[in-house]
Order: sequence, then structure tokens, then C-alpha cells
Amino acid sequence: MMSELGKSLIFFGAVLLLIGLGLYLAPKVPVLNWLGRLPLDFKIERENFSFYFPLGTSILISLGLSFIFSLVLYLLRRFSE
Repeated sequence: MMSELGKSLIFFGAVLLLIGLGLYLAPKVPVLNWLGRLPLDFKIERENFSFYFPLGTSILISLGLSFIFSLVLYLLRRFSE
């Protein structure tokens, strides 16, 4: 039981490391410059007020993370049999 927990922690640690590297390197990749400037990203600027709500970016990131999480669960289920 403890070895399974250890394997799971190593696996999720590796996934978090990859996500962290992706977030760290994302500003340096020119293709990802459109994040934060999608059609549903609302930006309101007034004289003494500024409001930014990245709805489109949030939806896109949510869909991407859901896909990745589903893929990881599928692979874990397939290889644990």
C-alpha cells in the first residue's frame, strides 16, 4: 500500500513539475502571447478604475486542464490493471 502511494506522489509531482515548467516558459513562447487577449477577456479602463476579467482564457485553460486530467486518469487506469 505504501509503495502505491509513493508511486502516485512521484507521478503527481512530475505532473506538477511539467505544469510549472510550462507556466514558467509560456511568456517566452511567441505562440502563447494571445493568452489573456481572447474575445471573452473583458478589460475596462476608466480614469481611476481598471477591471480585467479573463473569462475566455479561464475557459480555455479549464478545458485544457480537464483534458489533461482525464488523459492522466485514463492512462493510470489502463496501466494499473
